[in-house]
Amino acid sequence: MKIPRALTIAGSDPSGGAGVQADMKTFTALGVYGMGAITSLTVQDTVGVRRVFTLPPDFIYEQVKMVLEDIGADALKTGMLGNEGVARAVVEAVRESGMRNLVVDPVLASTEGRSLFEGDIASLKRELFPLAELITPNLIEAGLLCGMEIKRVRDMEECAKKLLAFGPRAVLIKGGHLRGGKAIDLLYEGGEEFHYFVRDKVETKNTHGTGCTLSAAITAYLAKGESLKGAVEKAKDYTHGAIEKSLELGRGRGPLNHLWRLRFR
Repeated sequence: MKIPRALTIAGSDPSGGAGVQADMKTFTALGVYGMGAITSLTVQDTVGVRRVFTLPPDFIYEQVKMVLEDIGADALKTGMLGNEGVARAVVEAVRESGMRNLVVDPVLASTEGRSLFEGDIASLKRELFPLAELITPNLIEAGLLCGMEIKRVRDMEECAKKLLAFGPRAVLIKGGHLRGGKAIDLLYEGGEEFHYFVRDKVETKNTHGTGCTLSAAITAYLAKGESLKGAVEKAKDYTHGAIEKSLELGRGRGPLNHLWRLRFR
């Protein structure tokens, strides 16, 4: 039996709501065989991140290389990389593999504002972005990458053009933190045309791991052969449902319900 394969290269969240754990749940829920290369071990819960231990770059490189040489992947994604050394190790492994369907979720800071990347973020733009099929920054990450504050859709458009110039095939800026009752995401593939995904915001505090889940869902749909726009559209539907059916767990922001489409007996 053949099955689509997807690899996530990201940090571990012991609470299960974000990082590799969220990615693997998403892959499984969408019918994709999931694999995970761990970049960082974290001490975190639904309230926030306490500590981060980033693994040595050569160890991460070997994880990625061995998985891709043995099982292979139809698509892969990166999440929290931690520092420039890890980013370069991932770049080397991806280049050697010749993989095309790479989704880069540039995790730079936690929701409560803790920095999750040590070093110059220019290394991401210069070395990793040109390998990407898609990059998926949120408003804060996009602002850091573009060196500007993003408060409205026009700012998102300006930033998307700047980010595309670094070489990814497309840019998806997630506008869930814009003011108002609508969540607006912007997909840009070049030229003067922008594609907008607009949804009503879900009234819930349980949004832990939303960005990880969306990028993992896009990766899963790319692994299944969807077009880029189709993968984003279907991933948005899946993630929106996971937020609507989110779980009341923990003392802080609870996790999404990655298995919301499944029925248990």
